[in-house]
Amino acid sequence: MNSDRISLFKQFIKEEPANPFNKYALAMEYYETQPEESLSLLRSLLADHPDYLPTYFKAAHLLWESESWDDADEVFQKGIKLAEEQKDQKALQELKAAYLNFEFDRD
Repeated sequence: MNSDRISLFKQFIKEEPANPFNKYALAMEYYETQPEESLSLLRSLLADHPDYLPTYFKAAHLLWESESWDDADEVFQKGIKLAEEQKDQKALQELKAAYLNFEFDRD
């Protein structure tokens, strides 16, 4: 976690609150060391910017790691559907592969 980048991303969010990348980038800074803060930001993105596809993969993983099985399942499925709608084959493959691993882990 880099405090300079965190400060910078927080400033970017203030300057451009409608740009989902800034909040996503901040969530990624918190991802390893403060997963609760990261998940809070990712949940906010899912609510406010449901078409921002990168959010789904990371949010689903954090939910999976916290054993929030139903929430993780829902986020994976929505992400897969969105990737199909956006015709993003790379994201679709990544989400489907992760979802398959999630299903194995869940059972």
